Amino acid sequence: MNFAQPDFAPAYPEIFLLVMVCVVLLADLAWGEKKPYVAYVLAQIALLGCGLITFATSAPEVIYTFSGMFVDDAMADILKIMVYVTVSTVLVYSRTYIAVRGMFSGEFFSLALFATLGMMVMISASHFLTLYLGLELLSLSLYAMVALRRDSVEATEAAIKFFVLGALASGFLLYGMSMVYGATGTLDITRVTEVIQSGAINHAVLVVGLVFIVAGISFKLSAAPFHMWAPDVYQGAPTAVVLFIGSAPKFAAFGFVMRLLVEGMGAMVADWQGMLIILAVMSMMVGNLAAIAQTNIKRMLAYSTISHMGFMLLGIIGADENGYSSSMFYVLVYVLMTLGTFGMIMLLSREGFEAEKLDDFKGLNRRNPWYAFITLLLMFSMAGIPPTVGIYAKLSVLQAVISAGYIWLAVVAVLFSLIGAFYYLRIVKLMYFDEPETDAPILPQSDIKLLISANGLAVLAFGIFPQSLMALCAYAIHQSI
Repeated sequence: MNFAQPDFAPAYPEIFLLVMVCVVLLADLAWGEKKPYVAYVLAQIALLGCGLITFATSAPEVIYTFSGMFVDDAMADILKIMVYVTVSTVLVYSRTYIAVRGMFSGEFFSLALFATLGMMVMISASHFLTLYLGLELLSLSLYAMVALRRDSVEATEAAIKFFVLGALASGFLLYGMSMVYGATGTLDITRVTEVIQSGAINHAVLVVGLVFIVAGISFKLSAAPFHMWAPDVYQGAPTAVVLFIGSAPKFAAFGFVMRLLVEGMGAMVADWQGMLIILAVMSMMVGNLAAIAQTNIKRMLAYSTISHMGFMLLGIIGADENGYSSSMFYVLVYVLMTLGTFGMIMLLSREGFEAEKLDDFKGLNRRNPWYAFITLLLMFSMAGIPPTVGIYAKLSVLQAVISAGYIWLAVVAVLFSLIGAFYYLRIVKLMYFDEPETDAPILPQSDIKLLISANGLAVLAFGIFPQSLMALCAYAIHQSI
């Protein structure tokens, strides 16, 4: 492949988004003080444009460009479209919340778009350098978003913790990549696979590099024991930023795992499979047990995320197409549930009040039965209770683990899932059986009301008819791996 004459078509969405970020920044500079909504509208237009371009340039075959550093395949296209939809939804949910807290500015939207660009690069990376560039673009944007409320001590503290631990994880990842480069003599993911399969490598050096790479990936997934940042960042950061961190980047993290471990180090599956088993068990144990003791709902959901990432890793451990597609399906379902849950938290928040305590959900059914029902659906899905889609997400990864011969691991996962059901059902109990602590009206704007209702009902609809989403994930993996 000639780098001097690359095929730009696969990267059109990234190029368009980069141009639009510059437009958002210039528009905010020109009209930001008088018309702050201009940046919001332009950000939504950018995401819509990226979706249309991605759909128009998609192809069933795998396309490499930029000397093999960038790949466009079905998995990349589908993950990117999921990212656009998720980020767009986050911006809608966040609009009122950030407006009353003085965060409705071009900085918020431009950082969100820069983070989205980083996710897109991670998803389409076919080279260690491209992977790292996408990861750092995403990470640096998230650090800045957490610290965007400069008058908040909690947000500043969370940003510092996030940045320091993130820098450490990036160091782990870089060191692991350097070890792989030393053993194979290449940074190209497809070439790394060929060299490993040839057997002409120092296996011990590769395993050491793999350990550091898995450690770096685990931090980005917030998998135990590399989860320390998640509860503090979730609790300290503004809820709108937490929603962003907890949703779309999970698609990028899944793409990162697939590119680096499955495509790049697939020949070493026996080595990383054991590491992921340990991470999955620890994540499910720490996440579910620690969540029980929490009274802050954002902190509780942070530990819930750790548990869900442990479940997601079960599909990767399956190490076949069925396992990878079930893992992708799990991430999609998790993001759908996270959007709705944090959307409800922001809905209950108002000027001068943050709905961060479990007690803030007391008596929600008496205040607004519809929103209580939506929250009930989301909690049931998080816990994996029929007829919501969460049960199918859990069943699919458990089936993949059992097919791989790890029956004991499936039993452990089910036990921890039963423990986790307690803290989700506790919220349902607070909503339906406790007296409300306030009678403040819940008055969202019409588009937010419509979207959060659709979000909650989608959890129920996909629980009754999950086949379309599962088939989409299976198609993406089959066409790409």
